[in-house]
Amino acid sequence: MNCKNCNTELTADSDFCNRCGGKVIKNRLSFKSLFEHISETFFNYDNKLLRTFIDLFKKPEAVIDSYVQGVRKRYVNPLSFFGITLTLSGLSVFIIKKYYLEYLDFSKLFSAELFDNPMSQQIMQDSTSGSAFEYSSLILSAMIPIMALISFIVFIDKRYNLTEHIILYMYGMSAIIIISVFAGQLVLFFSPEQYFLYSMLLYLVMFVYHSYVLKRIFKLSVFQLILRILLFLVVFVVFYVVMVVIILIFMLATGGLDAFAPKQ
Repeated sequence: MNCKNCNTELTADSDFCNRCGGKVIKNRLSFKSLFEHISETFFNYDNKLLRTFIDLFKKPEAVIDSYVQGVRKRYVNPLSFFGITLTLSGLSVFIIKKYYLEYLDFSKLFSAELFDNPMSQQIMQDSTSGSAFEYSSLILSAMIPIMALISFIVFIDKRYNLTEHIILYMYGMSAIIIISVFAGQLVLFFSPEQYFLYSMLLYLVMFVYHSYVLKRIFKLSVFQLILRILLFLVVFVVFYVVMVVIILIFMLATGGLDAFAPKQ
């Protein structure tokens, strides 16, 4: 008998290949074996996926710092974990656009004066039509290097380099987004009118969680954490202002603002 993955010769009583580690499948695929495989892959505590997700909340330093220090087998690697996150996020966007889009007209929450110009009207039209959701994966991906860069500046005296800060936020953002996908669907199912409030609270949860992760990884006291958070916010505001100025300059240089000029 040979391994079906690497063709290594095995003994008749082998359950796993001694070369590639692959499980030896002796029986044909059935509904029972398929269910057992899915249960073992996704719901067994001993599997990497569930262990990674749980430990990112119980002891995030064990997941993130272990990977940075070279441990590769204990937890799901950050790219794969983030890929799972994007898949779940895409599924959530599909469900929202198909069944709940009518509840996401956020313009009802603000005064009409805020939308008396073409730019604001276009933004709200995109958000209520669902087109804005199509870019959610891109936005999530872009947030990681931005937050990592700011964090690297704030924690420049620590041992993490920029790439390792990206790993930190890739794990952290993935854990929060997985939670938010399932919690968001519950909110939409039971009280879709409260989804906007839930979305706002999510940013607070994300902020608190990452503060918790940074505190544990860098072993900060509460006072040190508060100082770092304040510095993070200052750098973020400066970064945001610079980005807005760059975008406005680009739009002016390319004539992009003409579309928003008042009609004569």
